[in-house]
Amino acid sequence: MPAQVTMGRLDGKIILVSAAAQGIGQAAAIAFAKEGAKVIATDINESKLQELGKHPGIQIQVLDVTKKEQIENLAKKIEKIDVLCNIAGFAAMVKEDVNDTEDSELSVCERNGMIPMHEQSEQGPTADAKGTDGNVQTEETALLNHCTQQHPAPTAESSIPARTWRQIFACPPQGLLAQTVTNVVFVVLVWAVVWSITGAECLPGGNLFGILFLYFFAVIGGKIFGCVKIRTLPPLPALLGMLLAGFLIRNTPFISDFVQIKLRWSAALRNIALSIILTRAGLGLDPKALKKLKAVCLRLAFGPCLSETATAAVLAYLFLHLPWQWGFILGFVLGAVSPAVVVPSMLILQAGGYGVEKGVPTLLMAAGSIDDILAITGFNTCLGMAFSSGSTLYNVLRGVLEVAVGIAAGGILGMFIRYFPSHDQASLAWKRSYFVLGLSMFAVFGSIHFGFPGSGGLCTLVLAFVAGVGWSDEKREIEKIVAVAWNIFQPFLFGLIGAEVSVTSLRPETVGLCVAILGIALVVRIIATFLMVSFAGFNFKEKVFVSLAWIPKATVQAAIGSLALDTARQHQDEQLEKYGMDVLTVAFLAILITAPVGALVIGLAGPRLLQKAQTNSKEDEEGAEVGEEAEACEPS
Repeated sequence: MPAQVTMGRLDGKIILVSAAAQGIGQAAAIAFAKEGAKVIATDINESKLQELGKHPGIQIQVLDVTKKEQIENLAKKIEKIDVLCNIAGFAAMVKEDVNDTEDSELSVCERNGMIPMHEQSEQGPTADAKGTDGNVQTEETALLNHCTQQHPAPTAESSIPARTWRQIFACPPQGLLAQTVTNVVFVVLVWAVVWSITGAECLPGGNLFGILFLYFFAVIGGKIFGCVKIRTLPPLPALLGMLLAGFLIRNTPFISDFVQIKLRWSAALRNIALSIILTRAGLGLDPKALKKLKAVCLRLAFGPCLSETATAAVLAYLFLHLPWQWGFILGFVLGAVSPAVVVPSMLILQAGGYGVEKGVPTLLMAAGSIDDILAITGFNTCLGMAFSSGSTLYNVLRGVLEVAVGIAAGGILGMFIRYFPSHDQASLAWKRSYFVLGLSMFAVFGSIHFGFPGSGGLCTLVLAFVAGVGWSDEKREIEKIVAVAWNIFQPFLFGLIGAEVSVTSLRPETVGLCVAILGIALVVRIIATFLMVSFAGFNFKEKVFVSLAWIPKATVQAAIGSLALDTARQHQDEQLEKYGMDVLTVAFLAILITAPVGALVIGLAGPRLLQKAQTNSKEDEEGAEVGEEAEACEPS
């Protein structure tokens, strides 16, 4: 006798439950499935959603309700929904309701797991029937209906300006006023503590006063540029604000008189920032990802960098009359692309689905780190050759020796900090961070002291990479700590670079020649990039986009652009200092011109030249994870 089939009360019904990975959403999804319904469970938390998918009758779908594209893609896939259990709420609609109110942070559904408890206005849309349990029932998909609903304008009773004024003049102060007072007192307190210890050194004209003044203004400049946001365009790099802050301090007559920084301190602070950048680059390299890189990624990293380097070296030899070693130093400074500009721009395009089918954003982010390492290694090698005496053969052999010493020392030190401190020690991540940063700084400063300036940077890269491979997944905590150190020293680096460039010391013809070298080298780089991706399966528009996206320069130029000048100053040779100043000038102009132009070109050209993929939410999430891995490789 055949077994009887138990019919549930919801047999044949299709129910979509948002925020279903935990709590009320999870319980509702399971209950609906037990009653015979076909449940489509959505949430932003994929790992917890996978557990829910094991229940019979439940189909899972990763969905972020704050992303309009994901909602529209899901609506296209689902022909009919009988019941929408919208536990998460629709974030965009809620944001319009609570914009600029004092409790907006609690009301906005920033994550799927948060449930905004707001009342529906009597004047609101009534097209969808709402039951006593709060579930909206509709014959067609309710997701797009929610997107098109217009919430009523706030009435006079909910006086937003009045609430804002109450918040500003609250006692004790809150919000923007409290934050402003806190920041001002923080700056004054830092200065007061340093002044109480050092005395005249922290007064106008003193070295420490100049350092603190430049640092805080560089931070402010970065914040201002970071706040400049143009819709549909990637944000302007904060480093531009820091760079211009230092430049203005140096070239404003009244301010430059009492902001004086000793050259030794300036060089030391920049070298510390350089060691942190290289540490981040080494830790960010994933050996598994490197093995999976295809030939096009290696071509994209090596071809444009070496082409631009060679072009700039020849032009510097002809126009600026630099020796060949210094010409290649300048060339390798220009040869590096800026992850600080490229990576955020690529992530924005990737989130919009542009170019993801052929992996254009991932390719650019992954190749960028290899491009930077090649440029830094070439720069260090040429730097060692430029400051060594002897025959050309001796200089070449010395450069090779410095590379070998850097790799060997980095490998030994990296193996050491793999195992020391050991796994059983407390505060393991902090101790490892101290070791990797301390050894990196010692490698950079020690290589200069012992006469091998080209080996320090390479040693830092290798030791961080070797240590990171041994730490495996545990290195993420170290990367976070190193990132904090970078955020602290980043204003020093870009502010001091800007402060090195004096308008009065620059000759117009020198600036013109530097701009010409930069422009011609960029044209060669664009052509080389186009050729490198010609046989990689991209169409013409995609090739053009990749070529244009390979323009921006910033972080690496700031890190190594001044290193040649600092080394020349230690040798106290006026001619070498002139060469170093030319290199620094080109680096400064490269950052100032290509960083904003590159960011704008990527933002404008991306949606026009790249195909927008019709992918589901799960694929978008996986693409974002790939982007995060590539971002971890950036040395900035």
